[in-house]
Amino acid sequence: MNRNPSLSAPPRGVLLVTLVTAGLVAVLFVLRRPLLMSAPRCLALRWHGCLDTENGVVLTMLAGLPLAALVVWALALGRRAAGTAAAWRTSLAEVGMVYGTVPMVWLTMMPGPGAGVVPGRVSLVPLLDLVTMGPIGIGGNLLIFAALGFFAPVRFAAVASVSRILALAAGCSALVEIGQYVLRLDRVSSIDDVLVNAAGAVLAALASRRWWRSAPADQSFDQERVERTRR
Repeated sequence: MNRNPSLSAPPRGVLLVTLVTAGLVAVLFVLRRPLLMSAPRCLALRWHGCLDTENGVVLTMLAGLPLAALVVWALALGRRAAGTAAAWRTSLAEVGMVYGTVPMVWLTMMPGPGAGVVPGRVSLVPLLDLVTMGPIGIGGNLLIFAALGFFAPVRFAAVASVSRILALAAGCSALVEIGQYVLRLDRVSSIDDVLVNAAGAVLAALASRRWWRSAPADQSFDQERVERTRR
């Protein structure tokens, strides 16, 4: 058996942070040009042209990453001081789940030019709107609840299964579509949005499969840590 520490696999927490960082860098590289178009208004702290545009929201989200990282660090230190197991993984999952989902939902709730004037529109025929979304529309819908799908099973053992993540994302997406209709945001509340949103969450969940929380494993880890402390 090889007991050389230098050849051992890196900690799972390091791999998780590396994967998340790589994904963010890739997004920043792809969207660098349109994001820079919103930079002057966002730097001037203007609502119009920044937080009411897709590029502005994404740019603000990326600019706030250092603050999000600071929150992860503070939560993790507090948990480690309290003797909580998997402190870094849990803290990263909590912040990532919220920080990666709220701005995306904000984008879907932005009102159109006819908001408050035109009546709500509903499309309940599956796959009817899918052909009109285009690659950008499909990609955007896949990302809406991707952070939720990626981090929720890492944080909560209760949703650590594909079927539960599918149900969670579909339920959240349905609430968003209902909100668009009730608030008359000049958007189409489509069943295809729910399907693609849920599919994106499941794909993201599968990407984080090795870090999913397991209640028995976490309990045994806690017990082992307590025994080491007593010694």
